Parts: sequence; structure tokens; C-alpha cells
Amino acid sequence: MDALTFAMEPDMTTVRRGLEPLIPALRRFARALARNSEAADDLVQDTLVRALRAEHLFHGGDLRTWLFTILLNLDRNRRRGLSRRPVLAVIEDIDPEAAPASDGSGRDIERGLALLPAEQREVLLLVTLEGLSYREAAEIQGVPIGTVMSRLSRARAALRAHLEGELPQLRRVQ
Repeated sequence: MDALTFAMEPDMTTVRRGLEPLIPALRRFARALARNSEAADDLVQDTLVRALRAEHLFHGGDLRTWLFTILLNLDRNRRRGLSRRPVLAVIEDIDPEAAPASDGSGRDIERGLALLPAEQREVLLLVTLEGLSYREAAEIQGVPIGTVMSRLSRARAALRAHLEGELPQLRRVQ
């Protein structure tokens, strides 16, 4: 059964009715998380498949939060799987002594986001890119609101420092 057939069913469930308008937001969030359009499209497709298979488990509430939770869990599983594989990287001629020049471009912001720990990047994207409330972000990440606020504050500070060209502070171990 294709997507058009689902759209034409008169007795569509809440999940099926609400999926289509949320696809652009899911795609945007997935692309920001995966930093690869193909991987992001796979994440969105897997999210939609899981949501349709488990639609009987959705008993009301915010569909967007439910879908973002599924997508985030799938991304975490994907990253866990990738961490078990060897990393192959292209070695470039870069002067390590030169400070990264910050022009505030999208590429610079993308690089700054890539430097953030996954939990901070996730909450920053949920709150700033998707416009979710702290409560919704906390529900999606499965953490208390205070943790969301802390992660968001640290993420913003680290991204601001990166854009201003500051070197990260090293902690002194005593």
C-alpha cells in the first residue's frame, strides 16, 4: 500500500493524519543531527516506518514529540553502530598552529555544531532549530528540564566561543 492510498483512506488514524505535515521538521532535524542528507533521509524514512508500525502504541499527546523521540533514538542507535566501525578520514594540509578564522558563515556554524557533544547538539537543535519548549525537549531526550537548560547553556556558550575564535578551555586535573 503506498502513501497515496493511506492519504485517501477515510478512517485514517491520528498518527497517519498527522505524519505528512511533520515530515519537513523531521527532515530538518535529521539533517542537522546526521550532517549527511542521505543518512538523514534514511532516518526520516525509518522514523515514519516505525511510527506507522507502532501507531497502536500512540495514545494521544503530542505527535511531534513522539516522532522526534523515535527519530532521536534511531539516530543514537545509528551513531552507536558507527562508533564500532573504524573511522577513515582524509588528511588535509592544514596548519594546526593557525587559529580557525570565523566569518559566521553557515559552514563555520556547522563546524561548531559538529564539535559539540551529541547531547548538547541535540538539545540546541530541538530548542533553537525546531522551536520546541524545554519541556518538550526534555521529554524527547528523556531527561529533566534542568538538564535540558544546562545542556542548552553549555552548547550556546561553546558555539559562541567557537564562532568568536576562542580556544577551548582545558580543565586542570589535580
